[in-house]
Amino acid sequence: MILRAEPLTSAAFLPFGEVIECPAIPGRTYFEDALSSLRPGARPSLSLTVKAPLAALPLLSTTMERHEFSSQSFVPQEAGRWLAVVAPHASSGGPDMARARAFLCRPDQGVTYGANVWHHPFTVLDRTARFVIVMWRDGTSTDEEFAKVAPFSVEVA
Repeated sequence: MILRAEPLTSAAFLPFGEVIECPAIPGRTYFEDALSSLRPGARPSLSLTVKAPLAALPLLSTTMERHEFSSQSFVPQEAGRWLAVVAPHASSGGPDMARARAFLCRPDQGVTYGANVWHHPFTVLDRTARFVIVMWRDGTSTDEEFAKVAPFSVEVA
């Protein structure tokens, strides 16, 4: 399967979560869905990550992950372009790769993956990147789940 990365927009990403962008004019924007949890015992988790860029395009993978009960937000501190590859949960279980989409994110855009949204592990393209990650964790195996899927690639124009 080949996915072609499309520009990240709020409207296109809405079925999977929320785009996080600073306001264009002075002021504040709230992102309430960035802090959603479906488990009363989970605690908020804030982490910082540094990620090396993908060695070569296209992205080739057989892995998707999800956080069934928690949103997960990625907010760039210092970044180039990066990818958000998503798929809804299939009624038969696992990611519905037939409905997967790939988004090319600008350095100033973050995302919140909604709870139970399958996504590819974090992938940066142009240069080493630094991100803030926010999610909810309770320390159990339900914090995150990984699934093997049929091979797919993501092409970036």
